[in-house]
Amino acid sequence: MNNAIFNFDCPKNEPILDYKPCSTERIKLQKELENLSKTVTEIPLIIGGKEVKTGVTGNVVMPHNHSKVLAKYHMAGEKEVNMAIDAALAAHHQWEQTSWIDRVSIALKIAELISTKYRALINAATMLGQSKNAYQAEIDSACELIDFLRFNSYFASQIYNEQPLSENSHLDRTEYRPLEGFIFTVSPFNFTSIASNLSMSPVLMGNTVVWKPATTALLSNYILMKIFKEAGVPDGVINFIPGKGSVIGKEIFKNPMLAGIHFTGSTGTFSHFWKQISENLGSYRSYPKLVGETGGKDFIVVHPSANLDEVAVAMVRGAFEFQGQKCSAASRAYVPKSMWPALKEEMGKMLAEIKMGDPIDFTNFVNAVIDEASFDNIMSYIQKAKKSDEAEIVFGGNGDKSVGYFVEPTVILTTNPHFVTMEEEIFGPVLSIYVYDDNDYEKTLDLCDQTSPYALTGAIFSTNRKAIELAMEKLRYAAGNFYINDKPTGAVVGQQPFGGARASGTNDKAGSHLNLIRWTSARVIKETLVPATNYKYPFMENDCK
Repeated sequence: MNNAIFNFDCPKNEPILDYKPCSTERIKLQKELENLSKTVTEIPLIIGGKEVKTGVTGNVVMPHNHSKVLAKYHMAGEKEVNMAIDAALAAHHQWEQTSWIDRVSIALKIAELISTKYRALINAATMLGQSKNAYQAEIDSACELIDFLRFNSYFASQIYNEQPLSENSHLDRTEYRPLEGFIFTVSPFNFTSIASNLSMSPVLMGNTVVWKPATTALLSNYILMKIFKEAGVPDGVINFIPGKGSVIGKEIFKNPMLAGIHFTGSTGTFSHFWKQISENLGSYRSYPKLVGETGGKDFIVVHPSANLDEVAVAMVRGAFEFQGQKCSAASRAYVPKSMWPALKEEMGKMLAEIKMGDPIDFTNFVNAVIDEASFDNIMSYIQKAKKSDEAEIVFGGNGDKSVGYFVEPTVILTTNPHFVTMEEEIFGPVLSIYVYDDNDYEKTLDLCDQTSPYALTGAIFSTNRKAIELAMEKLRYAAGNFYINDKPTGAVVGQQPFGGARASGTNDKAGSHLNLIRWTSARVIKETLVPATNYKYPFMENDCK
């Protein structure tokens, strides 16, 4: 028996590769892009370690070239969902009994496989299937994914080492059990790293999961699932079931052994999950734990003292990287009147240089939005701005879905701080700006706090420390991740644990121990070394004579 006590040093974040012309990493990536572009991958379900093909199939296409089919996937029906639940429950006992060091070893092997052997492949799949440029794929499907695995291993060691005090008469200890039942994980299209973390963080703590991946991210997610298996994740610990949410959810939510949900997606979907849980509450073995990161209407507030160039770059990068399809993307901004003309000119210069197109062309800054429904939704908001006398399109405003789902980086100027594009989540390359009188900075902070139901990310730009402190106070609950003189995107695992409250989720902070602890159910054990043999306490003795 190995009775060594393992202590992990805090890891360092995975270095970001540059993909400069003629670099080794660029050549490898281009080769994988070419190979995947020529191939139509068949994606089965994976249940209990076995491939399951239902014959009910759908297509995965490139968002930037929707006539090109990347993969054909099989969809889960009621039968397969219940098979996945049964497989997860069957694997639970053995997996929870597995040493946490062995679980960590598997997680670290996944990280190393992606860092070395599969880096180019997973990045290429993310670029083609989710229309990310090389840099956006690198920071997501390579670096952040690796960081989640390595840092979570470190955080797990911290959790397990946190033990209560004991006295001479008894020994106290805490056992961090996995939850009793299975975890349902629902991952989004926009981050391959999140798809990995939603399943692997509960698994690291001894849980087994049923994973529903986003249809529009299936190619990268299927490759992930195969890497999990290669690294040694036992059969049944993660069960991969693509399919319709309505079909899968119906079976999941009525199962009495549902122990928790790990979710990233829309606020509406997460709210629906809560309602379904409440309707079935009496049937569950335990109260299911719901951990979710949902929508955002992320802001940038600019103080008159701010540096113009810094604000312009933050707005362009924060709003338009990955086509604004980050829940942290800058979506609304409040700009002082004295700065707006010069800021408009500076942003215009940058946007005039930005190229939009296929991610295989490394000179393109902007690529396609994920699918037709997203394209149509984004364009509907742009049309509202075009038709309104309270708004004008300053930059962009056009879209074309004939070949791919391309929407120009769009800046809307509105005279109404409660205009629809200032309040509602759009999830696309659209930034709405409200210009305020310089003397109304404090009022504008209140306005920012009260405008949106969300509270995910936000930023303040100022060189005035008192203005920054005022923003910190006024916007205390407006964002779970708050940035000073930086864009509101780009949280790094271990440095800025991520999550928001209000309508943005449960704020359980992915990228820290706070998320992992949610996937445990603590049992405190007291062992009395010499038990009492008399029921009487000393105070009950007769008085002294």
